[in-house]
Amino acid sequence: MRLLFAGTPEPAVPSLHALLRSSHEVAAVLTRADAPAGRGRRLVPSPVCVAAEEAGIPVLTDRPRGEEFLRTLRDLEVDAAPVVAYGHLLRPDVLAVPRLGWVNLHFSVLPAWRGAAPVQHALLAGDQVTGATTFLLDEGMDTGPVLGTATETVRPRDTSGDLLARLATSGAELLVATLDALEAGALQPQAQPADGVSVAPKITTDDARVRWDDPALAVDRRVRAVTPAPGAWTTLPDGSRLGLGPVTPRPDALPDGDTLAPGQVRAGKKEVLVGTATGPVALGDVRPVGKKAMPAPDWARGAGRALLADGDLVLGDAR
Repeated sequence: MRLLFAGTPEPAVPSLHALLRSSHEVAAVLTRADAPAGRGRRLVPSPVCVAAEEAGIPVLTDRPRGEEFLRTLRDLEVDAAPVVAYGHLLRPDVLAVPRLGWVNLHFSVLPAWRGAAPVQHALLAGDQVTGATTFLLDEGMDTGPVLGTATETVRPRDTSGDLLARLATSGAELLVATLDALEAGALQPQAQPADGVSVAPKITTDDARVRWDDPALAVDRRVRAVTPAPGAWTTLPDGSRLGLGPVTPRPDALPDGDTLAPGQVRAGKKEVLVGTATGPVALGDVRPVGKKAMPAPDWARGAGRALLADGDLVLGDAR
């Protein structure tokens, strides 16, 4: 089949590569326009744009609206348009152009976790199994009929980056298999069930703030869910932020009868413990403002030593 591939971030690149290796022809790639990034805020092309240009595939960065875009899309004469995390909503007139539709790869087993951040919300909720779904785009938010699914076990120490990397690879295989079956006429789209719907809105910086009065298990899930982006954080007594890497629940770390209040810090030679609602967690890497990430014990012996010497150090605010 002749295809238009639509995608933007790094997790979409494995799907583009898989399609380029398949029997299908990628006629063009549709991606977001160059965006400012880094301290210099210079314009940077999307990962999908870079991959397409390396493969010699024409790249479209126009917003998918208006008569000019419609003419370009019709002139491509594509049979289908696979989509992976493209980033723009598509209007009905655009959805109607490819004869076999726009085939979206979504990183959850629909109807669970419809929306922008399915992997992060699966980790926040403590899901043990998630997966990927291919479906036909319609005017709703991830509501179209399902074409195929694949499941993936969530590992106990997965971050959203870990899990998304695996789903990007297995999802790419699912996307190619779906397009193969569509070309052969071997797929019948199935409406999503009405039960089991959940939503996964975009994760904000505030969502990534650790609530130390949550149970240790919830603290662990939150930090892993927002790693690597937007990145977990808490505050020091002076109000500055301390970035946090994944933590480890340590229910047996304290002697019998000893406790740490939520956010209270205790630094030892080999680990730094912080209290939660149910028991301590051991900090992994931490990142003070303006510095690189470092193991928490190194921070406690260096930049954090003065804070710890002043008495009980409490991170964040219990809320």
